[in-house]
Amino acid sequence: MHVLRLLAVCQCCALGTAFTPAGALPKRLPRAPCVTLRTATHGAECHTPLVGGTHRVSMLAPVVPAPARLAAIAAAVAAICAWLFQKLNTPSRVYDREANTVGREYDAWTTEGILEYYWGEHIHLGYYNEGQRKGPFYGGKDFIEAKYDFIEKMLEFSKVDSPKKVLDVGCGIGGTSRYLAKKFPRAEVTGITISEQQQKRATMLAEERGIPNVKFELCDALNMTYDDNSFDFVWACESGEHMPDKKKYVEEMARVLKPGGRIVIATWCQREEPPAFNAKERKTLDYLYGEWTHPYFISIDDYAQIMQGTGKLSDIVTDDWAKQTIPAWRHSIWVGVWDIWPVLKRPHLWWKVLRDAWCLEVMHRAFTNGLMRYGMMTAAKPVDA
Repeated sequence: MHVLRLLAVCQCCALGTAFTPAGALPKRLPRAPCVTLRTATHGAECHTPLVGGTHRVSMLAPVVPAPARLAAIAAAVAAICAWLFQKLNTPSRVYDREANTVGREYDAWTTEGILEYYWGEHIHLGYYNEGQRKGPFYGGKDFIEAKYDFIEKMLEFSKVDSPKKVLDVGCGIGGTSRYLAKKFPRAEVTGITISEQQQKRATMLAEERGIPNVKFELCDALNMTYDDNSFDFVWACESGEHMPDKKKYVEEMARVLKPGGRIVIATWCQREEPPAFNAKERKTLDYLYGEWTHPYFISIDDYAQIMQGTGKLSDIVTDDWAKQTIPAWRHSIWVGVWDIWPVLKRPHLWWKVLRDAWCLEVMHRAFTNGLMRYGMMTAAKPVDA
C-alpha cells in the first residue's frame, strides 16, 4: 500500500500540470475567431481563440516536456526501489531464546506448507558434483534429488556402519530420520525438534509411509532428556546454526553418544579469523543472524576445538563443503520461479516469500565470496570413554 501511494504521489507531481483538460476553463466567454492548431507531439487539434472566447480542446494537450515526465517517473521508481531494498535488508526475525523464535518460525513454515512444497521433506541443502555445478541448469539435477545425494555423502563422510540406535538432532519434518530408518531397518531412529508443528507433521508422514522404526519427540538439543551413552550414531544436519550455545550443543551430543559410536555434524559456519571481519562482512552476518533467527555462527576450526575440548571424542575430521552445496541456494529460488502458482494464489504470503528469496540470494553470495563456509565434522567416541 505504501508503495502504491508513493507511486501515485510521484505520478501526480509529474503529470498533474502536464495537461489542461477541456472542462477546466469557464464555459461561457465572449466569442472570438479561432485558429486550429495541431500539436507536434500527439497530432491533436486544439481550437484556440485569438482574443478571448471559448476554449475548446479535443484532447489533453501536453504542456510539460516528455523528458521532465520521464525523469519524475524514474525518480519515483528509484524511490520505491530504495525503500524496498532498505526493507529487505532489515532483519525481521531476530533470535530470542525466551520467545522460542526458532520453534515459532518453523511452526509457521510447517503450517503454511510453502517450505515443504518447494524443499520437500528435507530442509537442508543438496550436494552437486563438479559437472552439475558448472553445467547449465545444474546439469539437469533435480533439486530434491540433490538432497538425497547429500544424505548419502554425509553418511559416507561419517564412516558409520550399521548403527542400532540413531539420534537426529534438529530433525525438521523428519525427512532424514525416515530415510535413515529405511536405510537401516534394524535400527531405532529418534528425531528431535523444538517445533511442535514439525513434530506432528513428521509423525504423520512416518505413519502414512508405514515406517515403524522411527519416532519424533519435542526436545531441546541443549538439554536432552536421554541418558548418557544412549545412541551409537548421532546425526545433526543444519541445526547448529540455531543453537545459542555451540559448546553445550556439541557436549550434549557427545554425552548421549555410546562408546564406540560416531557423530556427524553439518552446519553453516562463518570464515575463520584473522583477518577481522570488515564493516561490509559484519553487516552481512548481522543480517543473516537476524533474518532467519540465528543467534550467531562460528568457524569450522571453532567446532573442531569444541569437539576436542569435550574430552570424549577422537578421530575428529573436518571439511568445508561450500563448493559442493553452493548451487542449492539459487536452485531453490529457480524452483520457485518455475512453479510460482502456489505463492500467487496466497497473497498473504507474498512478502514473506520475497524476503526468504532475498535471504537465499544473500546466502548464496556470502558462501560464494568466502564469508560463509559449509562445515562438516565427524568424530568417534572411544570404546573406553
